[in-house]
This record gives sequence, structure tokens and C-alpha cells, in this order.
Amino acid sequence: TYSVTPSPKVSDTVVEPYNATLSMHQLVENTDETYCIDNEALYDICYRTLKVSNPTYGDLNHLVSLTMSGVTTCLRFPGQLNADLRKLAVNMVPFPRLHFFMPGFAPLTAHGCQQYRALTVPELTQQMFDAKNM
Repeated sequence: TYSVTPSPKVSDTVVEPYNATLSMHQLVENTDETYCIDNEALYDICYRTLKVSNPTYGDLNHLVSLTMSGVTTCLRFPGQLNADLRKLAVNMVPFPRLHFFMPGFAPLTAHGCQQYRALTVPELTQQMFDAKNM
């Protein structure tokens, strides 16, 4: 599953923290993989990294869609090196209750921006594990 955790920066709905808290037990017990996406981190990525002065839900959803597309690439494009989500869980989950992933994405570009630049493997690796991209 993909779970978006609430943030007071993005929404002012009173019940969002309650919904997130009450759903946690179901995520622990009934899912094999949970990709946690922090709404506040999405907002900070748009504002600080992508320099979007007033991020909209469209901007935040664009980042989520890029992440979901990257995770599910193995389902859409067959290949020898591609695995499925079950193999990912087998390799990444040490204990059944520790199945929460925090995705990172690189290179980051703003929605509608077509900037192309050749990146080296060390640059991409550094961007992937940079806290600003998670």
C-alpha cells in the first residue's frame, strides 16, 4: 500500500491525524509492503528543492505519481534484472512487522519542467539518499 501521512502545512482538516493513527494497526497487521509518503516532506521538496513558491495538490500529487511509477516499473516492463514486488519484500523486509518503506526519488524536476542534464552514477546515488529527496 501507499500511505500519505498528514501535515498541518498542507491541510487543516482536523481528523487527518486521527485517521493516520487509527489506520496504523491495519497497516502493520494486514499489508506486506507499505510505502510511507510524508505530506510535509512533499511540501518541503516542492518548496525548497523544486522552488515552487506555493505548492498545490497537483504539485504534491505529481511527486507521489513519480514515486508510484518508479516502484511499479517492474510490473510494467519485463526484463531479466527486473523483479516483482514480492521479491522486493523478501529482500527488504527483515521481520514481518517491519515492512514500512520510505521512498526517495532522483533526479527531481518540477511539474511541467523539461530540464535535461546528464548525471553520473555518484550524483544520482547522492541525490537518492539525500534527506531533501525523501
